[in-house]
Amino acid sequence: MPAQVALSRGLVIVYTGKGKGKTTAALGIALRAVGHGYKVGMIQFIKGEWFYGELNSSKRLEPEFEMIAAGKGFVGIIDDDHPIQDHQNAARDALRIAREKISQGIYDIMILDEINYAVKLKLVAVEDVLDLIKSKPEKTTIVITGNYAPEAVIAAADLVTEMKEIKHPYQLGIKAKKGIDF
Repeated sequence: MPAQVALSRGLVIVYTGKGKGKTTAALGIALRAVGHGYKVGMIQFIKGEWFYGELNSSKRLEPEFEMIAAGKGFVGIIDDDHPIQDHQNAARDALRIAREKISQGIYDIMILDEINYAVKLKLVAVEDVLDLIKSKPEKTTIVITGNYAPEAVIAAADLVTEMKEIKHPYQLGIKAKKGIDF
């Protein structure tokens, strides 16, 4: 493959595993890319109804960075009061948005945040994720986050990083911290 082609080809990057840092790593790519003037889109498949810092900080990176929180929040935990159908509808809508945004070809990087978890919860089919990967323009890099990355997604990726939890403050009874966890 000629060097020029290799430089212009987008990658498929997967951040997975039980440790913290998957979305944070994707946001690190976004921050770096915006610094180079690249266009970045991020669709959050699970997060959506709670407040977290990215909602405000992402606005500071506009117009190069667009974040869409399409989910209904974490499924079946803490204060989730939505029927599963609401989560399924939100995930279908997030998929539709992702297809539209990717097909427009305006993004250098598209982040599909927590889409692996959406597959695990059966809100999204793994085939849908593979179709998004196959449909991406040559120049576009797709970043896929979330625990439980399916083997087929790992096989389709160029780079896979597994976050491994060694120690967590929650084990000591320390709750999530503003600015660190949300």
